[in-house]
Amino acid sequence: MPYTVIETALPGVLILEPRVFEDERGFFFESFNAQDFAQATGVDSVFVQDNHSASTKGVLRGLHFQKQHPQGKLLRVAVGEIFDVAVDIRPNSKTYAQWVGVNLSADNRRQLWVPEGFAHGFLVTSDVAEVMYKVTDYYRPSDEGCIVWNDPTIGVSWPIDGLPVLSEKDARGEALV
Repeated sequence: MPYTVIETALPGVLILEPRVFEDERGFFFESFNAQDFAQATGVDSVFVQDNHSASTKGVLRGLHFQKQHPQGKLLRVAVGEIFDVAVDIRPNSKTYAQWVGVNLSADNRRQLWVPEGFAHGFLVTSDVAEVMYKVTDYYRPSDEGCIVWNDPTIGVSWPIDGLPVLSEKDARGEALV
C-alpha cells in the first residue's frame, strides 16, 4: 500500500503518509494514484482541478467553502510548512462546528483529505510555503463562502502570536452560526 492512512477526530478527514523511497540521491514518492487513493481511503472521488499557492509566514488563507458545489480537497506541501485546518460545516452532522488541525510540511510529506461539507484553511508557519491541492469540483467565485478565522463558535487554536496576514476577503469572513 503506498499510503498509511491516519484517521482524525473528524470522521472522513484523513491524514495520508505516502511511502517514500530515499537514498543518497534524494527521494521519490507517488504523490497521487487514483486507484491506490480509493483503495486506501474508501474515497472514490474524481479530481477536476489542481491548485498551487505560495505564501509567506503568518499568512492565513480561509476558512473557505463552496455553498452549492462543495469541494473535496487533497492537500500537500511542496515547500515549507503549514498548519492545515478542516471544520465540519454539515448542519446535521454530530461533529458540526468541530475542527481538526494538522501540520503538513515538505519534510513530513503528509497529505490531508478534506471531504465535501468541510470548510478549509491554513496558516503558514515557515518563512515560505507552497501548497498543492486537488479538488473534486470547480471553483466558482459566486458560490464561495468564508468563515472568519477566529470564529469563537469554532475556536481554532491557530499557532500564531498576534494577528495573521489576511486577504481582504478573508478579513470579511462571517461567523458560522
